[in-house]
Amino acid sequence: MTEKEQYSALISEIIKKQAVILGPEIAILKARSVPGLMVDNDGKVTGVGDNPKDTLQNLVDRYVELSGLIVKNALGSIFAKYPDLNISK
Repeated sequence: MTEKEQYSALISEIIKKQAVILGPEIAILKARSVPGLMVDNDGKVTGVGDNPKDTLQNLVDRYVELSGLIVKNALGSIFAKYPDLNISK
């Protein structure tokens, strides 16, 4: 799996998790507001832009704005699945 594919999978998982917490409409709407991030109607990532690490950070920041530390705690187990990616937690 390429790095971009890993970021796409990771971000898709984050969106799916946030859809449970925030509801699918809000989770997808927030994801679509991230520059470079392309998401289908089911929350699956179809593009991560030129800098997927920045895209990921931007997405996490937007979700944290909505629900604070709950988001960061919920994402820890997802980040652990992608040890090859250098992710600041």
